[in-house]
Amino acid sequence: MSTYVYGIAASTHPALPEGGQGVGDPPTAVRVLREGPLAALVSDAPAELRPKRRDLLAHQEVLVEAGARGCVLPMRFGSVAPDDAAVTEVLAQRAEHYRERLRALDNKVEYNVKASHLEEAVLHLVLADSPELRALAEANRQEGGGSYEQKLRLGELIATAVRAREAEDAAAVRGALEPLAVAVDPGPGSTGWLANVSFLIDRDASAAFAEAVEAFRKTHPHLEVRLAGPLPPYSFVEPGPE
Repeated sequence: MSTYVYGIAASTHPALPEGGQGVGDPPTAVRVLREGPLAALVSDAPAELRPKRRDLLAHQEVLVEAGARGCVLPMRFGSVAPDDAAVTEVLAQRAEHYRERLRALDNKVEYNVKASHLEEAVLHLVLADSPELRALAEANRQEGGGSYEQKLRLGELIATAVRAREAEDAAAVRGALEPLAVAVDPGPGSTGWLANVSFLIDRDASAAFAEAVEAFRKTHPHLEVRLAGPLPPYSFVEPGPE
């Protein structure tokens, strides 16, 4: 039977949640596989695994429970190995890497920050910042809205200004929060978000980081800012670029 992998920890971890409920319906039992200095939190893989809410929560709850008492390298949802032997083989082959990551991520948590423009607010902002756009908009208004070509030109100029503002605001998100982080992962681009950034934070600095996000939100009212965390450090299992 295939083996579902939740995360990797040191074999000396004080409280791995063995016997708890994992993914699947009915839930599979969480087991611990040990190989030298490392241990993997696993269960039997369900025959059909889908990213349903119940299974996503079960995956995260196993990691949260284990992470509350010691460092765990979280695997992404849906990580499946052919069998237990394949898991322990990887633990043996990559022991040095996983031990380094466990040391680097000890007492660390991940926060994800997403930001997008509030459309009306950012339109007012780009118009306020550009005399040219204000003059063109006013000229069109005085001509009853302007011709098709005038409307098209105004729309293109506004779109260009908004794109420039997106880049500026994305840099502002990272610039305001990066000083509080141990590491930063910009993450994949996502339609609708001008910034989608994960921050690795010392657990003891969690409250300060959340306060910094709230302060940024208040000083940038044209942005919708969403904060998720604390999370297991999914984005930092692999080391970043040199």
